[in-house]
Amino acid sequence: MPLSRAWLLGLGLVAGCALRGDVRKVELQVEALRSESSRSDSARRVERDSLIRLLAALQAALVAQQTALTQIRGDVRTDLQAVQQQLGTLQELTGQSQQRLSELRSRIATQAPVAPSPVAPADSTGAMPPAGNPPFSVAPPGADQMYDLSLQQYRRGSFATARLGFREFLRLYSDDDRAADALYYVGESFAPENADSAAAVYQEVVKRFPNSPRAPSSLYKLGLLAEQRGNKAAARTFYARVVAGYPRSDEANLARDKLQALGR
Repeated sequence: MPLSRAWLLGLGLVAGCALRGDVRKVELQVEALRSESSRSDSARRVERDSLIRLLAALQAALVAQQTALTQIRGDVRTDLQAVQQQLGTLQELTGQSQQRLSELRSRIATQAPVAPSPVAPADSTGAMPPAGNPPFSVAPPGADQMYDLSLQQYRRGSFATARLGFREFLRLYSDDDRAADALYYVGESFAPENADSAAAVYQEVVKRFPNSPRAPSSLYKLGLLAEQRGNKAAARTFYARVVAGYPRSDEANLARDKLQALGR
């Protein structure tokens, strides 16, 4: 082979090898770019998915908050309506109580005996005293009538009216033998609707009328109210006071049973 052809052939081989090397480098670079692009796309997908999840969580939180606000508004509206209804009921009961008290006083005044007022004697000239005072006057309601009418109202379940009557009885006839009974019935009238007010009145009965049969009854009722509140220590104290202070009363036997059940 001539030397020139050999040299050209060698040069062509070298050039071919160099070209293949460059192509390989280019391929490697393309693969690297593709790999980097793939990693970048994967990172972007992860970031996108994270943003999507974050947006979904925020939307869920907003929906929950709106639901909670709606519920709160509904509860507030319901509470306001309930308060308005209670105020209306209270106003109605107040009006009814005043009306019933007026009716009670009217009935007492109607049933009270009418007594003639004393007539002044004529003077030395034989003339009658000047007119001005009516010849008859209505006597104030008696203690028996007021107590009996109040007790009737209590037995009928008209506790508010009975309570007003008994309080009026206590105001007018505080020294009456039935004062302790009247005060006890005031407490009993509160019992179905207001335990705190009932307890306060029972305490007053024990304080004002410790020697009355209503005192052990009031102490026993205080024990029952304490039990209802879950205050066993206070209940035991009241029951023990019944047993110690009024051992022969009917309530003492009941109180002993209660103490045994609660454990001394």
